[in-house]
Amino acid sequence: MAGRHHMPRQNDNFHGYHGDLRAHLSRRPVPLPPHPIALEEELELQHREMEGIVVENRNVVEDNVTLQRELTAVKDEIRRLGEVIPQVRADGDDRRRELLDRGLKLEAELRAAEHSRKEAAQLRAEAKKLNVMQQDLSSEVKKLTKDIDRLKPDNKQVASIKADLNGIHKDLAEVRRTFEYEKKANEELLEQNHVLEKNLLSAAREIEKLRAEKRARDVASYESFKRSPEHRYRLGGYGDTYGEARWAPYERHGPSRH
Repeated sequence: MAGRHHMPRQNDNFHGYHGDLRAHLSRRPVPLPPHPIALEEELELQHREMEGIVVENRNVVEDNVTLQRELTAVKDEIRRLGEVIPQVRADGDDRRRELLDRGLKLEAELRAAEHSRKEAAQLRAEAKKLNVMQQDLSSEVKKLTKDIDRLKPDNKQVASIKADLNGIHKDLAEVRRTFEYEKKANEELLEQNHVLEKNLLSAAREIEKLRAEKRARDVASYESFKRSPEHRYRLGGYGDTYGEARWAPYERHGPSRH
């Protein structure tokens, strides 16, 4: 390397040259041959590059073998999915019909519960009215009792008033019996309403749980399809074999959502 680009030594009499200066300057120096050390370094560098190329080629061959194995596994997975998907789709349809039937049944029960709730509210309003009537009748009885005490000297009037009072007592007893009956019926209806509300809450939770399971199943199915090798590596050679048109509805809309 010490000999590269080495200029020839100038003559001692260069400065004392008396000839044509232009002719002297037009002469080009003769290039020296490469130094042996430089040749050895160049050969060693080329040898290293060749070794690197050999190693790289070996890695490429190994990568090709690995890719062939992965391609075979992908083909097997695609074939397996082609066999499993129809069954999964049929199971999903059956499950969807079952959920729809249960939903309709629960909606009917909810409507019936709403009707019972309205009847219970009406009975509570009637019970309040009966309480008011009882209080009014009690006030009337007290008032009549005072009048009887004040009119005792007059036997005729007392007898008439007693008869009226007996009638009022009978009416009051009838009202009390009616009130107790309505009160008992109202308590039973309220108890039934509480039980029905508990059942409705349990049914509502079951509906939400079923809907959540269905959404999770649909999302999982769609995500599994999106991660499938056929969706990732859609090659022209396999489009005709497996039918891209079969997946068009899923690719446009994704899994169904409710």
